[in-house]
Amino acid sequence: MKELVLAQLEQGEQATVVTLQGGQGLQHRMRSVGLKEGQALRVVAKHHFSGPLVVAVGRRHVTIGRGMAQKIGVLRQA
Repeated sequence: MKELVLAQLEQGEQATVVTLQGGQGLQHRMRSVGLKEGQALRVVAKHHFSGPLVVAVGRRHVTIGRGMAQKIGVLRQA
């Protein structure tokens, strides 16, 4: 399977996080909301143009800016 970045997924798609490619600040923020390597997620909403994504991580909905979403490597789930 080919690794994508979170920003490439469409609404309703599910994936597993494989990498967090940002600095310590990004990694800390993502881990504090439960987003870490091996974590499953689902794209709940994807706003137009370069707006944020809303992802479901467990029971939480997390809003992630498009720039951050470009730094989160994922594998799409079938």
